[in-house]
Amino acid sequence: MPRSNTKKVVIIGAGIGGLSAAVDLAAQGISVTVLEQAYAPGGKLRQFPSEAGPVDAGPTVLTMRPVFEALMERAGARLSEHVTLTPETVIARHWWQDGSTLDLFADHAESANAVADFAGRRARDEFVAFSDKTRRLFEAFNGPVMQAAKPSVATLGRTVMQDARQLIPAIAPLSSLASSLSRSFSDPRLRQLFGRYATYVGGSPFNSPALLSLIWDVEARGVWRVKGGMLGLAKALEKVATERGATFRYGSLVERIEIEKGRVAGVTLGDGERIDADSVVFNGDPAALSRGLLGDTARRAVRRKATNPRSLSAYVWAFAAKPSGADLRHHNVFFGRHQQDEFDAVARGDVPSDPTLYVCAQDRGEGTMPPDTERFEIIMNGAPVRGKSQEDPKEFEQCRTRTFRTLEAMNLSFDVVPQRLSLITPTDFAARFPASDGSLYGRSPHGMNATFHRPTARSRVKGLYLAGGGVHPGAGLPMASLSGQHAAAAILTDLASTSRFRRTATLGGTSTGSRMMANGRSQSSGS
Repeated sequence: MPRSNTKKVVIIGAGIGGLSAAVDLAAQGISVTVLEQAYAPGGKLRQFPSEAGPVDAGPTVLTMRPVFEALMERAGARLSEHVTLTPETVIARHWWQDGSTLDLFADHAESANAVADFAGRRARDEFVAFSDKTRRLFEAFNGPVMQAAKPSVATLGRTVMQDARQLIPAIAPLSSLASSLSRSFSDPRLRQLFGRYATYVGGSPFNSPALLSLIWDVEARGVWRVKGGMLGLAKALEKVATERGATFRYGSLVERIEIEKGRVAGVTLGDGERIDADSVVFNGDPAALSRGLLGDTARRAVRRKATNPRSLSAYVWAFAAKPSGADLRHHNVFFGRHQQDEFDAVARGDVPSDPTLYVCAQDRGEGTMPPDTERFEIIMNGAPVRGKSQEDPKEFEQCRTRTFRTLEAMNLSFDVVPQRLSLITPTDFAARFPASDGSLYGRSPHGMNATFHRPTARSRVKGLYLAGGGVHPGAGLPMASLSGQHAAAAILTDLASTSRFRRTATLGGTSTGSRMMANGRSQSSGS
């Protein structure tokens, strides 16, 4: 696609946030160059090779599909033409060590009936009330927080006060998620199930705010499986951005962000090459900026409180094997005996001895017949490495023993036990994502006001913008995408101060540019 103006934007990192920004900006005729140190797009969306084909080794749950549909639509594309998404009728199958199991479904009535069969009529009534509460929370917070470029306490307060009688008890501002769930459910297994949602954004249910219960409503609105693996979503965004004129350069290490006269001027690569730019989007852990990894002059871009304390890390297995025993679905959760023990161990920096394990059976799902040898991703919560550069020699064996013995005790075994090359540890994550300490989600969600401490799209340096899971609105694929969309909108608004860009951005009579710039105007400066 020909360029419609001469404004240049460099995007550092081809994760979902950077890719989303590239789509929006390239669709508006901006000259976009995406620099990625790895040799493929995706960031934390990774795949490992196996005898059964590529195995996902990153995020496995796709929710909030409309976020991606709207992004593609603004670029004149259709999500369904680039990726094949299959809705999951079973959101997840849950397993406990007493032998009980519970499926939750995309159909609310089916879930309620399953809960009744699992734990009785009282539990069903509690589940229905909990679902109603989380729906109200999502509807109240989606606009002023998740969809907003910079969340406003005042705007949120006005929203809450419109339905204060219902929302304030639902928010439970002085309660942790765990304590709130203890009042919502009489059955401890259901408390454990919904408490696990805190880990979706890197937190412990005992320290995260009760507000995180709304994550259940996000899943209840739909979970999709991506044909060919989750990396297909990243490749689709790359393809659309490229077709709109974006350039992708892989194997490109950015050494420094150049700042001249108080604003961004470009970047310098590891080989000394300089690329000039009017704006730069950093799609990486914001801590890399505050720690000076992209130059001393970029340190002030992000306040330290915007990146600390750190969220959880994980141990991630990706391998192929023949399973036996448990009747798996695509998404499965095998719970440990004592949830508090798991998070106490993680807080100490230990490998949990009583872990809860997420098992993604990637070849299973609605209407599929799994092959003899299947692909699996298994995730166990772990602690960030907090500056450690070397892995404890005992860590691998501890992780392997505790993972597979736990599963065997719950009637799931594999014909082969994977080796070290099939495991990603917190130390591995720390090495791959600079300044992350292995943390997968940036700043910890602990504390009622954690969401207001995250950095937003505009950094404290003019012309430098932020995107990714460590940036507002936070962790998860749709949230990371929204962060990139917010960054693109801010850039378009700021570039619109030049009359030439204002003219070219509106050529063709479409409303896309005006919608993007309207979004950008809702942002204000700050971290």
